[in-house]
Amino acid sequence: MQPAESQLLTIADWQQAVRDGAAWRPLLQARLARIHGPDTAPHAWILRCSPAMLDARLQELDALAAATPDRAALLARFPLFGVPFAVKDNIDVAGLDTTAACPAWARPAEASATVVQKLLDAGAVLLGKTNLDQFATGLVGTRSPYGAPASTWAADRVSGGSSSGSAVAVARGDVAFALGTDTAGSGRVPAGFNHLVGLKPTPGRVSTAGVLPACRSLDCVSVFALTVDDAATVLAQIEGPDAADDYSDFRPGPAALPGRLRVGVPRAPVLDADQGYPAAWALALQQLRALGADVVELDVEPLHQVARLLYSGPWVAERYAVVQRLLDETPDALDPTVATVIGAARGFSAADTFRAQYTLRHHQAQAVHLWAQVDVLLVPTAPRHPSFDDLRADPVGANALLGNYTNFVNLLGWCALALPACTTASGLPFGVTFIAPGGHDAALAGLGQRWQAQCSQVLGATGRVWSAPPPPAAWPASRRTLPLAVVGAHLSGLPLNWQLTERGATLRGAAQTAPLYRLYELPGTQPRKPGLLRCGPGGHAIALEVWDMPVDQVGSFLALIPQPLGLGTLTLADGSAVHGFLCEPAALEGARDISHTGGWRAHLAAS
Repeated sequence: MQPAESQLLTIADWQQAVRDGAAWRPLLQARLARIHGPDTAPHAWILRCSPAMLDARLQELDALAAATPDRAALLARFPLFGVPFAVKDNIDVAGLDTTAACPAWARPAEASATVVQKLLDAGAVLLGKTNLDQFATGLVGTRSPYGAPASTWAADRVSGGSSSGSAVAVARGDVAFALGTDTAGSGRVPAGFNHLVGLKPTPGRVSTAGVLPACRSLDCVSVFALTVDDAATVLAQIEGPDAADDYSDFRPGPAALPGRLRVGVPRAPVLDADQGYPAAWALALQQLRALGADVVELDVEPLHQVARLLYSGPWVAERYAVVQRLLDETPDALDPTVATVIGAARGFSAADTFRAQYTLRHHQAQAVHLWAQVDVLLVPTAPRHPSFDDLRADPVGANALLGNYTNFVNLLGWCALALPACTTASGLPFGVTFIAPGGHDAALAGLGQRWQAQCSQVLGATGRVWSAPPPPAAWPASRRTLPLAVVGAHLSGLPLNWQLTERGATLRGAAQTAPLYRLYELPGTQPRKPGLLRCGPGGHAIALEVWDMPVDQVGSFLALIPQPLGLGTLTLADGSAVHGFLCEPAALEGARDISHTGGWRAHLAAS
């Protein structure tokens, strides 16, 4: 059965249509006709592909399908087969102009950016290039000669920027996903203002080769999607090392966050009361607690100090390095606000740059300690949603406030995921952003799945409410781990737990052994330790924790284990097996049997 083109919103929708035997040619032709039609989003597009360009791509798809006629096999080889997407117009597409929203700078791209080529290789279909704040300088989406897109939820309010057009195109359902860029929040603020998922990867995880730099040392390619699953599917396709990108740094982290999550939140968040943001934030915290998270209030002023470095410090000189000749020789070619922001770089010296680097390095070292207190951060995506009138009254100040919870993330090398939370009493979309240490992209996406299932919000501005999709076939990479069971001093909060956490191990959860074991208190140990012995039928079920230890850290951890303890294989209550601590039987002669307590933590509490 051929679905209606308007029913296909998500990547999962398009994949199912292909799987069911739908004809992709009329579906994609109808989609292109829609974005060329009178109901297209005003000012969202800088370039829309022509019917002839689409036909050339459709011929390529037809050839791929002829070589792999089985639809399931076709999707296995090309997971984004037939899925329409868009890219922000500071990302190169071979044969098309890259304008960065500055006609005087426009130039044809000889080759596609690495990220675009990976998407095309996966079968995706480009429909066009989207509007942005000129040279990706802004968080509002209004600094463009191609017009100012409005939020898809409020025609009098900004779309957010700089990736304005990409966010609007996805929120309307014109494309299943779109690429943006994010240096200061450009992939998160527009997501918040359009009720979208905005995935900002760890710097270096996704290649920026073929992307016009804003701040080259900080830039990230970001993903806009209607669901977390879709955003993660795209990240899985575009991530990876790239020799063409000098800043490529692909180092996957853990697959999951701890089961009992500690979430840091601002102690006194800056929020617009007139727009109903405080009440929306309170609801978001209720939803967070409903996920079983422990909420930890933090003083986030140190993060704001980092954020101020981005535009008040010499990093603006990276923007100047890109457009220096144009700005010096033809300043009228630039948006006046963009010219003012970038022109401030002329006031910084080389000494200023090094002083700022020293300051940042200090803050980076201090920020590491934050992750000993919490596992992730949750912040409002933006403090308020400005109107076009607000921007006309104060174009710089209204923009600057939007970076309150975004500007520091790339400077600290972290990853982030913007998510819809709720709507305010006045009907505005309200978004939140989870932030995690660098490399935690896969784990953060897993948390995002749980959040989206909990909140069950409308997808963008499409009117469709989120429902559980089938499991995605691809997921962002994570480092290999070994499940490791601990029964004593390595348990959470006990004296040797640091040996796990400093190696990047994450708590999978609490469990019990099968009733095949006895637990003893080993005499004369510091800190106090138990010994676990497998005794067979007639034993006890002993409480433990299972941690996921990075495989490359297992060796150094084993070197810390003293006799008579060692690693063996434990049988859990559910019948599964896991590596864990066992004790040599000879060492237990005369040791006190504490099996009746059910576990080391219970024994400590009783004694």
